[in-house]
Amino acid sequence: MRAFWIHSGLSLLDVDAAGGLQVTDDFLRAYLRRPELAPVDESGPGERTLHTRLLASPSAAVGETDLARVEDADARDNLRVFLQWRARLLAAPSLQAAYVGIFADARRAGRIDVPPILVDQIAQIIVHHMLVDCEDGLTLRVAELWFRPQRVSIEDSRVVLADAETLDSHQSDPGLGNLGRLLAQAQVRPRGVDIDVLETVDAQRYFGRDEAHDFAVELTVGRAGAQALCDVLRRWVGHLLGVGVRVRPLASIDDSRWRWHVGLDAQATQLLDALYRGEALEPAQQRRLLLLMRLDFDDLREQAADVAGKPVYLALAMDEDGGLTMKPQNLLFNLPLARPLESVQ
Repeated sequence: MRAFWIHSGLSLLDVDAAGGLQVTDDFLRAYLRRPELAPVDESGPGERTLHTRLLASPSAAVGETDLARVEDADARDNLRVFLQWRARLLAAPSLQAAYVGIFADARRAGRIDVPPILVDQIAQIIVHHMLVDCEDGLTLRVAELWFRPQRVSIEDSRVVLADAETLDSHQSDPGLGNLGRLLAQAQVRPRGVDIDVLETVDAQRYFGRDEAHDFAVELTVGRAGAQALCDVLRRWVGHLLGVGVRVRPLASIDDSRWRWHVGLDAQATQLLDALYRGEALEPAQQRRLLLLMRLDFDDLREQAADVAGKPVYLALAMDEDGGLTMKPQNLLFNLPLARPLESVQ
């Protein structure tokens, strides 16, 4: 078994007999040591005392009186966010259940109350746990879509994704020193950004560079990356919902009895809705539609009775600026299931 994503936080968690991830004190301490929560030179005694107490006992009760003793308002707010996050994690039977609970609560409340960075961290940990035995670098690169925004390039009908943060860092310092940074700030592109596209034949190169996020991946229909994405989606549904499904890429949707679809990001949802209504997409919209997929249930008893046997169409799409932020939770909450989400680990 080859190590990857060693800083995800997975190693700080326990695993129960059912595969559920259990929060530990060491996991909570990792949050307390982050720059957002760790005291700085200017921190007062109230903040330092509370932080020291939490490091010693990360699950210790903290009341409003304790928070009021924290001198700095920003530090106080950050600690309050941490305590709310801690309460959510400790109340759930597993980290997987806490993840699903975030979005179940958001659906009821009409808004999400958890900072996106925390959601992405938990998504990475769950995917890491799910793929911990994976030795295929291409699959792991595709799995980065679960927790890292991408930028899309389309050339000669090839759909290539690169890490958005990595591209931004290249453009802010494109290898030309201070001059390059000035050009970037002035939105003058001095030269293209070269990032290797990971292929099946060289997928092992991913290991050792897995946290550099400096490989691109191709998701064109017919290419290995598209099939790898389908496989990770299949495993995601199986891991979190306990439902067996099959997923495969599609060149197009030709189904006069189309009943159900799920967009894996906000843009894809809008475009699939338009296609479902029978509307023709404009060329610019068509270009934004990156990948179509078909999902079928292994056991039709797991699928809602009114659509049992019907395929579920999936899609990924980029926004008008070429960005892609996948929302893996969409697949959990929008599948036509015969049973509620209580079955989550």
